[in-house]
Amino acid sequence: MQLNRKVQTHTHEGATAKHVGAVDQLRRSVMSCLLWEREFYESGASIADRIASLVKEVPATDAMNIAIEARSEMSLRHVPLLIAREMARGPVEHRLLTGATLENIIQRPDELGEFLSIYWRDGRQPLSAQVKKGLAAAFTKFGAYALAKYNRDGAIKLRDVMFLSHPKPKDAEQEQMWKQLIDGTLAPPDTWEVKLSASQGKDKKASWIELLEGSKLGGMALLRNLRNMIQAAVPREMIQTALTEMSTARILPFRFISAARHAPQFEPELEAAMMRSLSESQKLGGSTILLVDVSGSMTWALSEKSEVRRMDAASGLAMILREICVDLRVFTFSNDCVEVPPRQGFALRDVIINSTAWAGTYLGAAVKKICTHKHDRLIVITDEQSHDRVPDPTMPRSYMINVASAKNGVGYGAWTHLDGWSESIARYIQALEASDEKSRQTASQDEAISAN
Repeated sequence: MQLNRKVQTHTHEGATAKHVGAVDQLRRSVMSCLLWEREFYESGASIADRIASLVKEVPATDAMNIAIEARSEMSLRHVPLLIAREMARGPVEHRLLTGATLENIIQRPDELGEFLSIYWRDGRQPLSAQVKKGLAAAFTKFGAYALAKYNRDGAIKLRDVMFLSHPKPKDAEQEQMWKQLIDGTLAPPDTWEVKLSASQGKDKKASWIELLEGSKLGGMALLRNLRNMIQAAVPREMIQTALTEMSTARILPFRFISAARHAPQFEPELEAAMMRSLSESQKLGGSTILLVDVSGSMTWALSEKSEVRRMDAASGLAMILREICVDLRVFTFSNDCVEVPPRQGFALRDVIINSTAWAGTYLGAAVKKICTHKHDRLIVITDEQSHDRVPDPTMPRSYMINVASAKNGVGYGAWTHLDGWSESIARYIQALEASDEKSRQTASQDEAISAN
């Protein structure tokens, strides 16, 4: 009887998975997670339970940093709050960092109440000292406009959070503002929601025009309301101008794909907005192969109420990577591995999605085929749930980008493993290679000095 035998892990499709430590397990479960939303292979509850368990197994600083990265780099709102909640009932070192974690990850006033909803999900209980400290510190970050905008009549109101956490105002102006919040006398926020609500029964076209002329629509609001503005016959030129001038901060690439699905006539403007943050990016030199997963599991919607699929998230990343790679070939895989034209923007999305039948996940066979080519770089975008064994890559630089939260994956060891679907993935690859090149140049200079 063998008692000291290594447990073999597998993907959901049966391929041998790489065994990784708790930090990597937590990262892969978090960075593409829309909390409590079902994925193709796992329920939202099982993913959340795994995250909760892993938080307590990793060093406290790693848990905090993963939560901050998920919020700041991956633009995820709820899963960082879950991490903070689990830190609050974890080991001592985790509890001591809960306040700092909350202060960093709470970036909108409504997240104060959302955290308490998660905190009390298993039953109402007193707030720990660190939770009060974190909520109080986060509360001081918001001005009157933000507080008024998110002062909603929900189960947990902003003033409830204030009474529970006892924040200290930074000055007399903030103290007065909080008094108005408590009394319900904050001035109504000048938001698009308020303006549309006030214009009920009036000309919707005129209301949308007024909002656009006053630059009252944020980036996400503009994308979500494109179809409404089109239906209201808002002038095309006004919408084009708004898209050209919009802020794209914190907007994930797949949001543009979703907007284009409902407003295809604005694809050129949406495409330009999506790529704007990369206009001055350093290019990835050499030759690159991009391999994109179009298997059946990638067709699963990101959330129950969303039309956006994991394949759309992969296509969004592919569109961005296309812009920064100097010499690129693009392949997709499911049962088969096929090359597609390396088109740009939404044209690349179209050839990826229409390239082959959405069936099994034979990533191993695809990597073997790709590695018969000699290139400088291989980038794979996938949910990592392969049917077959995935070999180590043979190219000098090889990246496995995981866009799902499944328990086990194959892209570790010889692969540089990345989790998430934000454009920050592209920035990370750029920064990593720039750093490696700088180190190489420094080493060469040192050798030259030694030789002389």
